[in-house]
Amino acid sequence: MDDGYIKFKIDWQEGSAPDYPEMDDLIMWRDRMYDMGLIGYDENYKVGFGNISILPSINKNFIISGTQTGHIERLKAEHFTEVTDYSITKNQLSCLGPVKASSESLTHAAIYEADQNIRAVIHIHHDQQWEAWLDQIPTTNKDVPYGTPEMAFEIARLFKENNSFNLLAMAGHQGGLIAFGENLKEAAQPFLEVLG
Repeated sequence: MDDGYIKFKIDWQEGSAPDYPEMDDLIMWRDRMYDMGLIGYDENYKVGFGNISILPSINKNFIISGTQTGHIERLKAEHFTEVTDYSITKNQLSCLGPVKASSESLTHAAIYEADQNIRAVIHIHHDQQWEAWLDQIPTTNKDVPYGTPEMAFEIARLFKENNSFNLLAMAGHQGGLIAFGENLKEAAQPFLEVLG
């Protein structure tokens, strides 16, 4: 497992915690995913896994959990950051906040780009469910690693092939599943239905 390590060029501007009405909901859903063991920290590999983001109603930038926050049981606003700019093709991202953006930020960006109705993205890890869903739901190519422009392009490919799904599996990212929707409750629903 190599989760948790940023693979893009990051321009991090340290700043205050994101302050949006949706923050309480974002923190609540992240902590619920943590309690379910879907976001957290792998003691064997010493690395965090999973992340969560929202696109606030009053902003064009998305808010995402910070890198290396998987080990923290209860997050606060200062564990999130605002992605202010990105380029998938140049493999770079700018963020503003107390922490650097998650290593999966470009993947989240690709999902928000693909469908303007999507306002929330949750990336979890669950090996058993991943194996059950692999190739049964839209699935990325097994040769494509997480957190790369290639993964973002894979996301775009999946949306071009099928624009009526809210869940995908990352074949090259052991246990990696991503769900999304118009809000966090909708994004979490596929995981709650089978793992809740």
